[in-house]
Amino acid sequence: MRGMGNMQGMMKQMQKMQKEMAKAQAELELRTFTGTAGGGMVTVEMTGKRLVTDVIVKEEVVDPEDIEMLQDLVLAATNDALKQVEDTTASTMGQFTQGMNLPGM
Repeated sequence: MRGMGNMQGMMKQMQKMQKEMAKAQAELELRTFTGTAGGGMVTVEMTGKRLVTDVIVKEEVVDPEDIEMLQDLVLAATNDALKQVEDTTASTMGQFTQGMNLPGM
């Protein structure tokens, strides 16, 4: 019978960890991440859900003769913000699986 108590304790621990993971994920989704390019000439803000909420382009970077550069800067700023979301998510959520040998995690 001792094994059953151990199993119940383990199940409670897993449920607690599951709640903590859900809370951490919800907090990440509410955060705002800011990516920049061109020395701050283009800024992209996005949520932890990877939803772009703002794109700011400084007037001096707008050159009708070089639209391609502006497009590249917007892409770079967006990718910068995405990388921040991914890195923060991996680091935050990784604390829950650290040291555990769980397949698929």
